[in-house]
Amino acid sequence: MSDPAFFGYGSLVNVATHDYADPRPAALHGWRRVWRRTNLREAAYLSVEPANDSTLQGLIARVPGADWALLDQREAAYRRHDVTPIVQHNGPKAPTAIYQVKPEHEAEGNHPILLSYLDVVVQGYLRVYGHKGVAHFFDTTAGWNAPVLNDRKDPQYPRHQILTPDETALVDRHLAAVVQQAE
Repeated sequence: MSDPAFFGYGSLVNVATHDYADPRPAALHGWRRVWRRTNLREAAYLSVEPANDSTLQGLIARVPGADWALLDQREAAYRRHDVTPIVQHNGPKAPTAIYQVKPEHEAEGNHPILLSYLDVVVQGYLRVYGHKGVAHFFDTTAGWNAPVLNDRKDPQYPRHQILTPDETALVDRHLAAVVQQAE
């Protein structure tokens, strides 16, 4: 892999939301997912933060010609960090970046998690990692004490996807469990 790559841990795991080349499962050590409130919108963003004892499953994909412009635009609230030494996958080594919400955008508040956003993420994990991957996603994500906005009938998330009834039930079941634990 001569092109650089990104490590996706949220919606980028769902390949229906992008067309970056050579997507493959990957693992990242020393980071965990967290729901972040920002001053950019009234909904939580999925981000990451350093966590020595955590390993994330995700997706790595190439950024052809190191042309980050479109991905940086998509991830405008985020800053890229080099994670090359700590990402593992079964492909050729390449410089690899992860996106983290920029500190200057972090804010206080009770911004909800958009269910249409969560649906996209879980659908991606289900397709790449199966049911165990979905459970891993919920187990390695913090911030479930945020309210959840059910926007499935009128999705606010711009890259929303249509879920099967089984996928919807899977999201709802896992979400109910983590919300109950957060209470």
